Amino acid sequence: MGRQITADFAGTELIVLCVLKGAMFFCADLMRHITLEFAALDFIQVSSYRNEKFSSGVVTILKEPQLDMHGKSVLIVEDIIDTGLSMKEVFTYIESRGPVVVKTATFLDKPAARKVEFQAEYVGFSIEPQFVIGYGLDYAEKYRNLPDVQVLSD
Repeated sequence: MGRQITADFAGTELIVLCVLKGAMFFCADLMRHITLEFAALDFIQVSSYRNEKFSSGVVTILKEPQLDMHGKSVLIVEDIIDTGLSMKEVFTYIESRGPVVVKTATFLDKPAARKVEFQAEYVGFSIEPQFVIGYGLDYAEKYRNLPDVQVLSD
């Protein structure tokens, strides 16, 4: 994925926008494989789960990015896309900041769980609509530190 992103964004000023907190593990690993001359890192934090297993459908931006995105390329890096609600909101918000292009990379994708149409350009793995934890993914701020992805059992 890093090689493809490097090729697709060659010759641009890229801002890698990590969606906190879940994507930080994936984003760090992905950035090690993006070999562009210029790749800045910024963060955004959103909330829609509120310590539940299902999205509330209400997306709140808790932390705004700090870098000027006007005229630059932006790659939003997410841990998991399920309903698509959060990513659609983040995507629209970032587009309003004036970048020349916005693309999305996600570690995990749950297309069967979509409530709105959204497709990431770069997808690590597609999975069934189960609640997963580990490798940055959490349940009520627990389990992020697990080294692998696991289905959370009842």
